[in-house]
Amino acid sequence: MRKRVVVGLSGGVDSSVTAHLLIEQGYEVIAMFMRNWVDDSVIISDECPWVEDSNDALAVAEKLGIPFHVIDLSEQYKERIVDYMFREYEKGRTPNPDILCNREVKFDIFLNAAMRLKADYVATGHYAQKETFINEEGKEVHKLIAGADPGKDQSYFLCQLSQEQLGKALFPIGHLQKSEVRKIAKEQDLITAEKKDSQGLCFIGKVRLPDFLQQQLKPKTGEVRELSEDAANFESLKTNGSVTFNSKKEELIALTTPYSYQPTDGKKVGEHNGAHYFTIGQRKGLGIGGTPEPLFVIEKDTDNNIIYTGQGENHPGLLRKGLFVPKEEVHWVRPDLALSAGESKQYLARIRYRQPLEPVEIYAEEEGLYFIFENHQKGIAAGQFVAWYDDTELIGSGEIA
Repeated sequence: MRKRVVVGLSGGVDSSVTAHLLIEQGYEVIAMFMRNWVDDSVIISDECPWVEDSNDALAVAEKLGIPFHVIDLSEQYKERIVDYMFREYEKGRTPNPDILCNREVKFDIFLNAAMRLKADYVATGHYAQKETFINEEGKEVHKLIAGADPGKDQSYFLCQLSQEQLGKALFPIGHLQKSEVRKIAKEQDLITAEKKDSQGLCFIGKVRLPDFLQQQLKPKTGEVRELSEDAANFESLKTNGSVTFNSKKEELIALTTPYSYQPTDGKKVGEHNGAHYFTIGQRKGLGIGGTPEPLFVIEKDTDNNIIYTGQGENHPGLLRKGLFVPKEEVHWVRPDLALSAGESKQYLARIRYRQPLEPVEIYAEEEGLYFIFENHQKGIAAGQFVAWYDDTELIGSGEIA
């Protein structure tokens, strides 16, 4: 009996080719379009309008001769993703809705809907790969592997998936290059073959973030303050041996604690309309010129509504040697490789999509994981996700404190 797969058909070329490849592989394929967002008022362009995407997805399903369903998840999407974004930005954190979208929507709500259709698997157009082996206890263990196309690898966005979710997931295009995917779509005369990739927030499209956030977070005028380079130089002292520590734990805490500033630090150079609209490392949108080098957001204080900035992308306030993930935010994609308190191991890690993997030593303590990078990292922000890899396999992830 053929295995049944429900494909999340988004109206883009990747999911279209995903469906085609599964049919070729002999699966019984059902297409399902997720309607997750219906408010077009904050969208900049028409690059990701759900109506057009739905029509394209339907056209692909008809071309491939597979059943087509539409599922309205807009209420759950608002609760689990949009409301989460508002809460995080209000606290001064930097959320990653795309990672949550995969964990909470595609591989939870959507997966459950597929299981109600008696599906054996769900499939998406992610550029990621899965390998499965049987461990010594006879149990399946699933490995999440980076996509073969280094320019399109999307394993980072899947970093919060569990073994159970991975067990039900298929990524049919993960072994292909993007150019190969478009070639297949052209050969099959699929309407999406030349369609541009959607950008911006998962299922919403390109938005002006302040406009989007203003739906719930009201504008509030505050100060923009510029910090000189010596205002954030204590960390550099810690890493060149000028400061001694009483214990390894003390050093780990010192190297992973975010910098903090007082409301009077630096000099006032302008005003903004809400600290919660900005992200660490942001350059555009400050509206302040006349400095020798561009100003970057170094830190934000949402309690006092202050934005701290510094000149140049290598300002020491933007550079940190480490980060911390609390125990409750640690997620092991491979639970069998979880570190116990007192253990440490070298991995490769990234804190944002497309960032090259960086060597890191992970130290496990009772309260969580400490990450000490070989090189200073730019723009580490609370709320982001760090994902760590062993070569091309994603081992785990966590939300940065």
